[in-house]
Order: sequence, then structure tokens, then C-alpha cells
Amino acid sequence: MKVAIQGIPGSFHHQVALNYFGPQTEVAPYRTFEEVAGAVASGKVDYAVMAIENSIAGAILPNYELIDRYGLYIFAEYYLPISHHLMALPGQQIEDIKEVRSHPMAILQCKKFFQQYPGILLQDDVDTASVAKRISEEKIKGVAAIASKTAAEIYHLEILATDIQTVKDNFTRFILLQKDFPGLKEVPEKASLKIIISNEKGSLAKLLTLMSDFDLNLTKIQSIPVMEKPWNYAFFIDTEFDDYEKYKIALKAIEEKGGEVRIFGEYHKGR
Repeated sequence: MKVAIQGIPGSFHHQVALNYFGPQTEVAPYRTFEEVAGAVASGKVDYAVMAIENSIAGAILPNYELIDRYGLYIFAEYYLPISHHLMALPGQQIEDIKEVRSHPMAILQCKKFFQQYPGILLQDDVDTASVAKRISEEKIKGVAAIASKTAAEIYHLEILATDIQTVKDNFTRFILLQKDFPGLKEVPEKASLKIIISNEKGSLAKLLTLMSDFDLNLTKIQSIPVMEKPWNYAFFIDTEFDDYEKYKIALKAIEEKGGEVRIFGEYHKGR
């Protein structure tokens, strides 16, 4: 079993892959989410782990588009508590740090901490753990990374400040992806959908009312323009339900009223 992640050992994606699939899992690191999606679609890997939203920073909307474009299927979700730590080469203090680099989502989640250090420049980078690795390998002084405790241990960095995220109860929701629909082994409780509706007055309100009438609880809704249909929008929706049969009837009703429905995944709710 081979699992694709965005990032390198020590990243949060790496942690989720090991937590979900087991410590002996073969993890295939990729630089970008697009490369991760492509690896699953081409069959180079069996599965992928992909961050989709954070409780502080919100949704990673481009990842929904990747799932759609590459025709991938969500078969599970995983919530990981996120603790961000500031780390650098041993022997330095925060006062020695002139620049901090990390993934933009990590920086966004920690901005309040850095308000007390106006002299530190915050720079977006490709991944949390990759910055830690670069600092370690190149012996870069005056530069710190925001990353996990595991990254500090792997790359032998010293933690200068712990739990620097603005909100301590901070979670990232990850989705587990594969190429094909695996078939349902258990009755699902949640679904991720793409729904396209006509650009007419009140069409979104009617869609939401219809879903409410069938007792579907919307936990997320995001919109993006439909490229080939100007001024039309696709809605990426996560919904929870207690009655799977009622959920299926709701999807049929949406289609009967002219909506286009694509199921990204049906799965159990993560905890």
C-alpha cells in the first residue's frame, strides 16, 4: 500500500497517513496538491491524504477543484488537532530570528503570536516540514520554521515557542482519497457533493430548502464559477444525514428539478 502526501516526513499530512493507515505505511511525498491528485489518478499510489479545511483558516478551496478535475473519490475523513511550534537551529533565541517561513495556512493560524515580534518577516513556503529540513541541512541561522514537534525531532531543531497557533483548539480536516468508488461496506453518515444549478432567481434558496426538507444537515457549502457556463456556479457541499435512503431521494429530487449532482464521496463522519 502506497499513500501520497503533500509535503515530507514531519508534515501534518505525514502524521495523518501514519495515524490512519499504520506506522508501516509506505508514504510517497509530493511537492504540491496537484501532484498528489495526479499520482492517485494515474495509479502511481493507492491512496492520498489531502487537507481540505482548518477550523481557523477555513477551506482550501482549490483542493475541491482538484478532486473534481481528477475524478477522485473521498472514502474517509480524519480530524487532526494542530499544534504549531516555532523552531530553529539550536543555540538561538527568538530575538535572533529575522525571518520565519512556513506553509501559508500555518502562518495564517499563528499571526497573532508574531504581533509581539514586528521585526520578524513572515514568508510563505511550500510546506511546514520542508522549511525545517532546509534550515537543518543548510545550517541557516536567523531563520525559523513553523512546524510540528515531530519535524523538530526529525530535523534536530530546537523549539523556541510551543503552541503558537492563535486558537488552541485548532483542528485540520483531512480527506482520504482513492481513484475509484470502492463500494459501500457500511451505511454512510456523510457525503461530499458537487451540485450545479441553473442561474435563476432564488435557485440557491430552493436548493437549500429542498435539502432541509429531506433532513440533510449542511456542514459546508462553497461556490466556484463554472468555467464553460459564464455566470453559473457549482456548489461544493458537505452534508450529514441520519437516513441514507432519504438522502438518496433528496439527490434524485435535485436532479429532477434540473440540478447536476456529482458525488465526491460517501463515508462515515470523522471524530
